[in-house]
Amino acid sequence: MMDFINFSFIDILDILMVTFILYQVYKLIKGTAALNIFIAVILFYVIYLLVKTLKMELMSMILGQFIGVGMIALIILFQQEIRRFLLHIGTTYVIRSRNSFFGKIFSGRNGAKTQTLIARVVAEACSNMSKKNTGALIVIGHISSLQIYVETGDIIDAQASVRLLENIFFKNAPLHDGAVIILNNRIYAARCVLPSSENMDIPANFGMRHRAALGITEITDAVAVVVSEETGQLSYVETGKIEHNITPDRLKSLLENV
Repeated sequence: MMDFINFSFIDILDILMVTFILYQVYKLIKGTAALNIFIAVILFYVIYLLVKTLKMELMSMILGQFIGVGMIALIILFQQEIRRFLLHIGTTYVIRSRNSFFGKIFSGRNGAKTQTLIARVVAEACSNMSKKNTGALIVIGHISSLQIYVETGDIIDAQASVRLLENIFFKNAPLHDGAVIILNNRIYAARCVLPSSENMDIPANFGMRHRAALGITEITDAVAVVVSEETGQLSYVETGKIEHNITPDRLKSLLENV
């Protein structure tokens, strides 16, 4: 009668794997509106398992129908979170591959030199704009495709330079409103519209540029740099986490290590 409490090694492994997956999902949606939905779904499923264990046939049938249809609803509701989860797994694998012995051999020195150049250009331009309280939002692509966001702006596809970045974000320039996207070490597009973060724990003093920087880094592996128009402070954003009020040297160091 109490056979269901007997656990084998496979059962324990199964529980640990499910716990690990749920914890990873929780980390991805922590601080967002999706967290409340996630908790409600877990509670609903626990009730369904309890009802099924107690052999309450009518309730099991009713809740079972919701569970069957609910999988499609969950995919729709958690579309961005699922994308972030899969992106996190894929990006981790690619980064490990690139950091491997053969990855370092095939990457060569040219990539490191170009990365250092981009880091210097962005850091210097942001430092100059910071002194003038010129607001800026720069996104540097990595592996994820940013084409959908590029299409919302104007294509430039020019060699990255300090003067070009400063001219784009000049207050009276027609391209200053929006984000600059850097792809393949070139200033590819300007005046781009980015998704705003749904994180409810964002401090009130962060404006739309900071929210957009958090939003794009939550759903892609790109990194973003923000220059505050109000305070001139620099911020670096990666994987939905922000390092605020940093120095130009710190910014350059972070960009070189991406």
